[in-house]
Amino acid sequence: MGCPLLRNAFAGLILVLLSKASSVHGAEFGHLPDNITVLEGESVTLRCRIDEEVTHKAWLNRSNILFTGTDKWSLDKRVTLANSNNSDFSIHIDKVQVTDEGPYTCTFQANNKPRVAHVYLIVQVPARIVNISKNVSVNEGENVNLYCLAVGRPEPTVTWKDQKYGLVSDGEFLDITEIKRQQAEDYECITNNGVAPPDQRKVRVTVNYPPMITDMKNMPAHLGKTAILRCEAMAVPPASFEWYRDDHRPVESDNTLRIKNEKTRSLLLFTNVTEKHFGNYTCFAANRLGASNASMLLFRPGAIQGRGTGLHAGMSVAVSVWVSLSAVLLLKV
Repeated sequence: MGCPLLRNAFAGLILVLLSKASSVHGAEFGHLPDNITVLEGESVTLRCRIDEEVTHKAWLNRSNILFTGTDKWSLDKRVTLANSNNSDFSIHIDKVQVTDEGPYTCTFQANNKPRVAHVYLIVQVPARIVNISKNVSVNEGENVNLYCLAVGRPEPTVTWKDQKYGLVSDGEFLDITEIKRQQAEDYECITNNGVAPPDQRKVRVTVNYPPMITDMKNMPAHLGKTAILRCEAMAVPPASFEWYRDDHRPVESDNTLRIKNEKTRSLLLFTNVTEKHFGNYTCFAANRLGASNASMLLFRPGAIQGRGTGLHAGMSVAVSVWVSLSAVLLLKV
């Protein structure tokens, strides 16, 4: 129907007939309910079954005419006529979009009486996370604010899950006040609207804190044998380690002594203990947030341990000076 005036006049006639039409007797949507639900991107066929002699028939979406008989009025290539005969007048919508949602009406003239059948198309969209916080690194005691934004039809729920303890918080935003080092972990955002499997993504929260030496003790050693002094420090970022001996400068590796630094600890490895090795050793651990030190003895079994050991103690004045200078340098890094 190429003439716009004719098209408009015909559309007006159909709308008038609709206003006077009775509920459907000669047409039905098969065994489908009044509402048809479909996922976005899928296809759907709307069927209008006819069991009377029909003279005119049409499909409308709201007040927009889609088809009059076999004549297509819609410009949408996705909408096609699936069937048009004496018993079935159906349309097909390919790759359904959210904008396709709404009322659809099959109307026809049978025995000089207008008839209509209605169906409402519901378009669902799986829940999907569209924006979420990036991985974050904060210092202990600071506040952390995470967000997770999701879309979907129907409106999805958003939940934050604590991976370590299994705690759950509802809502798009997760606020952690004065975060502790124990709360450093992956936090998972889960969104769901029952349409498809939940969408979920994780945000890693790193909590920085100064070193804390957790493992240190005096060690007995036999002449000519091997021995190990251990210094373990928990810290984020990982600590840098240095060793000091009595009133001397920092300990350095030689053919009888080796320093082995690992991620969370430092080892003093004695390969052949001699008299000169016995004495007080101080481990110093530092990162950009602070420092910690501890002293321990390497002693001959049976000898009286004349010096106490402990965290932040046991250093002589000379060693303290060296430690202080090292701390200043490390904290500036």
